[in-house]
Amino acid sequence: MKRNNLVLIVVIAVVIGFIIFGGHLRKKGTAAGPGLKGDGIGAIAPDFTLATLDGKKVKLSDYRGKAVLLNFWATWCGPCKVEIPWFMDLEKQYGPQGLVVVGVAMDDDGKAPVTKFAQEMKIDYTVLLGNDDVADQYGGVEGLPTTFYLDRNGKIVKKVAGLVSHSEIEDGIKEALGSGPANASAALR
Repeated sequence: MKRNNLVLIVVIAVVIGFIIFGGHLRKKGTAAGPGLKGDGIGAIAPDFTLATLDGKKVKLSDYRGKAVLLNFWATWCGPCKVEIPWFMDLEKQYGPQGLVVVGVAMDDDGKAPVTKFAQEMKIDYTVLLGNDDVADQYGGVEGLPTTFYLDRNGKIVKKVAGLVSHSEIEDGIKEALGSGPANASAALR
């Protein structure tokens, strides 16, 4: 009888523990918002504010009216090192048409290694210091690199996980530039 009572008490304690722990995880998972479902195509990209390498705060929604190539990457990511020069060249090529490249560095070691890496690679587009909350908003960003192409209205038109060819990146840029208002900058004049 005493053993049955002890087992019952242990089972109740475990159930209570699961309830408390599960509630904590549920709160943690929704703290930054519900996050994207699936690939997020057609959804407005979750807004965030992150710091640049020089400490300036950048809000994603500040780029409305521009097509955005939003790339989650890290200094230790080999495929990311392949893409970065392509992103710089493509921003120069398509920037006059309204393209902006924004890199979100997902390194755990802080700003110093990202700054050193950005200088070594001569990255000339906006680099932001990412965090898990922003990654969660974008569906968890399970692997790096992960790139989202946003149209001028901030809608996600394409998501790509992993390294793809230069021409596939260019196709994503063209898709983002071609979505939304035909010439948003002309409408602002």
